[in-house]
Amino acid sequence: MKLYGSQTSPYARRIRLLLATTAHEFINLNIFSPDDRETLAAINPTLRIPMLVDDNQTIFDSAVIQRYIAGKLALSTLSWYQENQLTVINAVNDSLVMLLQCSRSGFDTSDDILFFNLQKERVATSLYVLEQQAANGEFANWNYVTMALYSLVDWVLFRELVELDDYPALLQCVVNNAQQAGVKQSDPRLG
Repeated sequence: MKLYGSQTSPYARRIRLLLATTAHEFINLNIFSPDDRETLAAINPTLRIPMLVDDNQTIFDSAVIQRYIAGKLALSTLSWYQENQLTVINAVNDSLVMLLQCSRSGFDTSDDILFFNLQKERVATSLYVLEQQAANGEFANWNYVTMALYSLVDWVLFRELVELDDYPALLQCVVNNAQQAGVKQSDPRLG
């Protein structure tokens, strides 16, 4: 298996954590460099990471990759409740990625603009729900949903995108899982 992603991608990281004890090759792409962008375009028409190549299968998107790996390795499927938790995690990830891209494109994301305001609202409401779930111990087991949450929260800390002082249970989740397999190797600070 070859997993294409970037060291800093929280979506690639969750798959790396899922595969931490499974033989695979991680290909670190800089999706903004011309050569790596060409590699990306040759494999994935959506021009997004991560993507997985296994035998003759090419799988796009972290959610689809997770389902593929779960089937291949006979891992537990996600419950509907876990799927909803993952949707909330993805909402925060997606909104923060868009805000980061806007900021890097020269936009002032602190402006009172509908698009920016909607993303910030989604982040705030979703983080509130995740904080409550974490406080209730719902991320106590190291499973794919917890891996996705860990990847999100650590990426937010790395990028300094949101002040997380009001989310102690989410911060504790990072502390509690810092020694899990693959966490050190997939740290975005190594990128």
